[in-house]
Amino acid sequence: MTTTTLFPNAPDVTAQDYCVFGVATCFISEEGEVSEVQVIEPIPSSALEAILKGVPTSYNIACARTLGDIFADGQLTPPADFPENAQFAENFTQRAVSAARTYQYRPEAQTHIPLGGVYKEFNYSLERKRILNAKNIVSTEDNVKQHSYTHEVL
Repeated sequence: MTTTTLFPNAPDVTAQDYCVFGVATCFISEEGEVSEVQVIEPIPSSALEAILKGVPTSYNIACARTLGDIFADGQLTPPADFPENAQFAENFTQRAVSAARTYQYRPEAQTHIPLGGVYKEFNYSLERKRILNAKNIVSTEDNVKQHSYTHEVL
């Protein structure tokens, strides 16, 4: 059996490597308005295990595929089970390689969703909205106040 290297900068990751991909409901803020988008993202093994324990998540569907299924013929190909309006996340390729490595390191995580399988029983919640283009503005009020004797030797 030959292995196909998909990524020249990641020779340890092949087309046959397992990874879980999910569709997350995210939001984009534009001119004070917030619009909903469906984003396809790779889910690392640790995140998958937490989500499967019932942690609230913005994922509503996930499937297990090989990287070769998603990166077919050099093109990003979404799984057929995903909504047509779903778009691939920013830095998708880099994140997919990283997520696939987590399943290489923890092969027991591959048993949660069998290869080719689909999972939909998430604790889906939009209580904490994931805003993709949020700006984090730091101010002086964010500084932590320290006691005057913090750096003194007592």
